[in-house]
Amino acid sequence: MTGARSREPAADQPAAEPGPARAARYERSAPAPSTVDRSAGGRPAPPAPPRAQALQRWLPLLAALGYVAAVLLAADTPPADLLRYAAYVSFALILPGTLVYRSLRRTPHTLVEDLAMGAAVGLVLELPAWALASALDARGWLRAWPLLVVVPFLAVPRLRRHWLVRGYTAVPLGWSWTVAGAVVFFTTYLSSTFLERNPILPTDENTRQYLDLAYQLSLAGEARNHFPLHVPQVADEPLYYHWFGYAHMAATSLVGGIDLPVVALRLAVPALCAAAIVLTAVVGWRVSGKPYAGAVAAVLFFVVGEVNFTHPVSMPFGTQASFVVWHGMSMIYSWVLLLALIGVLADLVDHRPDGRRPTAALGRGGFALAALLLLGSSGAKASSLPVTGAALLAAATVLVARRRIPWRIAALGLMTAVAQLFAIAVLFDFQSYGVTPDPFWSFERYWSPAPPVGPSLFGALAVVVAFLVNMQLRVAGILPLAWRSRLRLDPAQWFLLGGAVAGPAIYLAIKQPGDGNQYFTRTGFAFAVLLSGWGYVQVFERARLSRAGTAALAAASGAFAVALVAIQFRFAGGPEPSNPPDPLDPLMPLLRWTMLLVAFGSGVAALWIAAGRWLPALRGRGTLVALTAILLAGAPGLLMDMKKSQEYANGGAYATVPMPLSRVLAARWVRDHSRPGDVLATNAHCLTLEKGICDPRSFWLSAYSERRVLVEGWAFAPRVSASGSWAFWEPDLLRLGDEAFTAPTPAGLARLRDRDGVRWLVADRQVLVESPALGRLAKLAYENDRIAVYELG
Repeated sequence: MTGARSREPAADQPAAEPGPARAARYERSAPAPSTVDRSAGGRPAPPAPPRAQALQRWLPLLAALGYVAAVLLAADTPPADLLRYAAYVSFALILPGTLVYRSLRRTPHTLVEDLAMGAAVGLVLELPAWALASALDARGWLRAWPLLVVVPFLAVPRLRRHWLVRGYTAVPLGWSWTVAGAVVFFTTYLSSTFLERNPILPTDENTRQYLDLAYQLSLAGEARNHFPLHVPQVADEPLYYHWFGYAHMAATSLVGGIDLPVVALRLAVPALCAAAIVLTAVVGWRVSGKPYAGAVAAVLFFVVGEVNFTHPVSMPFGTQASFVVWHGMSMIYSWVLLLALIGVLADLVDHRPDGRRPTAALGRGGFALAALLLLGSSGAKASSLPVTGAALLAAATVLVARRRIPWRIAALGLMTAVAQLFAIAVLFDFQSYGVTPDPFWSFERYWSPAPPVGPSLFGALAVVVAFLVNMQLRVAGILPLAWRSRLRLDPAQWFLLGGAVAGPAIYLAIKQPGDGNQYFTRTGFAFAVLLSGWGYVQVFERARLSRAGTAALAAASGAFAVALVAIQFRFAGGPEPSNPPDPLDPLMPLLRWTMLLVAFGSGVAALWIAAGRWLPALRGRGTLVALTAILLAGAPGLLMDMKKSQEYANGGAYATVPMPLSRVLAARWVRDHSRPGDVLATNAHCLTLEKGICDPRSFWLSAYSERRVLVEGWAFAPRVSASGSWAFWEPDLLRLGDEAFTAPTPAGLARLRDRDGVRWLVADRQVLVESPALGRLAKLAYENDRIAVYELG
């Protein structure tokens, strides 16, 4: 593969694998695919004109960007906002981040790596700039923060050389088109399940919206207007949470001049997903030295889904990439930083002072990059640093076993521990969010018989098999990599394997009442797909397929994937309860499908072995074919999810709540006529109120007004997760706010205004019509068919 740089095998790996010197000689001598005419017996063809070559190189990027832009425009994204966002990403993220990355990395590899890693570094650099501008109440100056990087790189002679870099490795066109295809596919998925289902603003009184989207928007509004952050729905409650992703949304709005709902419901998620896809491919290439290891990892991450056989799609153990990237955008934001961090740490972990690693890019600057990305990851997602720390521990343990002192890993581990301590003490204030040790808690719902008697052997085995097939089958490429090397992996591989194992292990070891322990599995998955792609490419290389064989494999793989999709579209249904009901009932469609696939695969394997006696071309290729089929088993996953979404009305196929236009218009009127420091009070707290029990997941007012509310809905406050109860912890404050609507008095309203900073009262008349006395004590400033807004003098 032109432009590839092969990693040198460890001394204990098979000698047949080419070493770096041989790979380098091949790179220098092998003609580019575009300059060889195979149909003419391999005779060199005239080289393409320089302009044609440039177009070939840039066409995948242009095609992907054009498609994403077309999807966003079709989803009613204002064209001016799209242009503003493109300028923001280019000049306020990628430009400063790329300059800093180039100054810290030692050896240039590819332009796409510099830009992708630069985008991740730019996201981290944005955080202190936003925090400083917010703390100084100088948010209008935030647009100028890139100058703090750009000016020194223009003024300092030693830094100027980073504007123009030469000596990049050529990027294979197949790699570029694969990555572009993954971006196009996943953008299509987002369009079907997210963009088409959720309008930027409600269209009428019957609009519905996924439950968490308003909460995310409220956090972005809080970050846009306040520092330090509080829980927007409870004005005096500090926000101890991984909120860095919402600060990014706020910075996007402030720098780009874009309305926050456009950022949250249109621009941020597709862009972060595209960045994560490219970074997966870049980091996979960098750590393995094999370009297509990264491309395969990107496909496994964002094209192949979970293995399942239900419709509508069930999520017995959560998901890896589908759904979660938009229902809680902190996950995709954290993946961008985590993938860049993995690339940096893998390079530092596998440092070889003898120079035998041709792909090594980082010198001492790598530690500065690691520090930046660890800082960014600390508040991006709470699951990132524990899994990263476990991955470093795995690599260190192997080096100690080999009688090497892992000084570099010890330093990186110390840096990770400091970042984790910062997150625990400063960002989370030692809040546990209800996390407690409870091994296999996530499996208890499926045990048969149920605890405390304990699961039967069959029940336990069935659940474990279902979990591995459903969530982990895409990482099967790790197995041949480990098997062929007899677990004599190099430190970078142990680092990736440690993260791949630590994620599911932590998930299974702890309990979180809201199933938040699933995020550890998702964090570990970022490590796992990189190693799985690496293993797949090694198997592919050992098979030594001809060009015709490669085409046949690609065609057969496509046909297999299409067949799986067609079968599931036709036959997949919902779980059927047994009589009497069994806890395993939700898993039975998956287990039956697994047995069918195993039986089919066993039959094909037997025929393959028999046919190999007469067809030499089949010999030694069975492992590749089998591994390809296993990795593609989840091909219907995201397509089934898209099919499900198309069968639902506005709001999508997930838990939705009413988001009436009247509420949103009133909230945005308050935003436009109030100051950022004004506090609101409302009589609308409950999503539902049944038998006197309030479901306090109401976030619309804080979300669309971008203002703090005295008490709105408090369900997602940290202390609620810790207590496990939805009862509000300060009933006197709740009563005081409600009495402003039901029994207002001059003294009560004065107390709200003077002590709590309340300037606006927002009454939802479908919850309860306000007292007539309120109109005499406060000014009616706005009303529509449902909402009345009063201003306190």
